[in-house]
Parts: sequence; structure tokens; C-alpha cells
Amino acid sequence: MLPAAMSFLKSFPPPGSTEGLRHQQPDTEAVLNGNGLGTGTLYISESRLSWLDGSGLGFSLEYPTISLHAVSRDLNAYPREHLYVMVNSKFGEEIKDSLDEEEEDSDDDVEPITEFRFVPTDKSALEAMFTAMCECQALHPDPEDEDSDDYDGEEYDVEAHDGMEVDTAPTVAGQFEDADVDH
Repeated sequence: MLPAAMSFLKSFPPPGSTEGLRHQQPDTEAVLNGNGLGTGTLYISESRLSWLDGSGLGFSLEYPTISLHAVSRDLNAYPREHLYVMVNSKFGEEIKDSLDEEEEDSDDDVEPITEFRFVPTDKSALEAMFTAMCECQALHPDPEDEDSDDYDGEEYDVEAHDGMEVDTAPTVAGQFEDADVDH
């Protein structure tokens, strides 16, 4: 464990049923940008994703900061299967380094990124962990994603949204083979 990476860990109570706890995974190693933080319990609740080690130190990630989560089974990318979480934020000593870089580099388009890997001892739990993450993430839609409100589980109707007329007749195989092409 690296002391610099540990500086952002705080002591707090684990989320409970009042916070919509969806999944609790004991014996899960947390890895921050390749640095192991130790083994503890991962809590996936409706309000946040939290990890606490045996002494009660840990961290919480708010869903709006999580840009990606996935089950990684690629042993070439990491030696064990895990829940991968990418966050739009910097953690620990990286915050100071990031501020120093911003003064030198004024590229405003680059968002800070932190990678977390949650490696459960019981890898059969990965699907349940992923499903709980999906359910909880869905409760926190991205406010900057304009299309997220338009989709209600039905097929997107181009005509209703864009005012374009669309021919919905099915195409027949080869129907465009002899079309004249004007370039």
C-alpha cells in the first residue's frame, strides 16, 4: 500500500438499508490506478458506491462521477477478474499533481480520470456486483446527456422528434444494386 494513495481514505459508517443497499461484497480488494489499497467490503447502494477496509477506513464514489463500469475478464489487462470503475475525478496525492499540471497545460477539454478495480475473492459474485451497479447508476442519469430523457424503452421515433419523414417500408435484398449514382 502506498501512503500517498491512502491519504484520501476516511472513516465513515457503511451504507445501510436506509440508503438502498443493493449489494454487499466482503473480501474485495480495492485497487486505485494500479496501487492496491487492501481488502475490505464493497457496498453498492442506491446513493453511492463505497469500500471500507477492516479498520473502517474507506472511500465513497458518487454515481454522477462514475463514467464507466464493467466486468473485466481480460487477464492480459489485469491478472484477476474484477469490477472495473472509471471515475471523472482525481484521488489522493494526484489532486495536487493535477493542479500543478493545469497551470502548465491549459487544455480545458481533458477531464481527470481515476481507475478503480474491485477484485472479489469470490469471482462468481462479479455478475451480481455489475447488476447492482447498473441498477443504481440508472437512478442517477447524466444531466449533460440530452438524449437520456428521450428514451423510455420504446423505439426512437425520428419523425416525432426531428420532423423528418422516414420511409418505414422494409428494404428488399438487391433493390439498390442498379441505382444510378450521381457524384
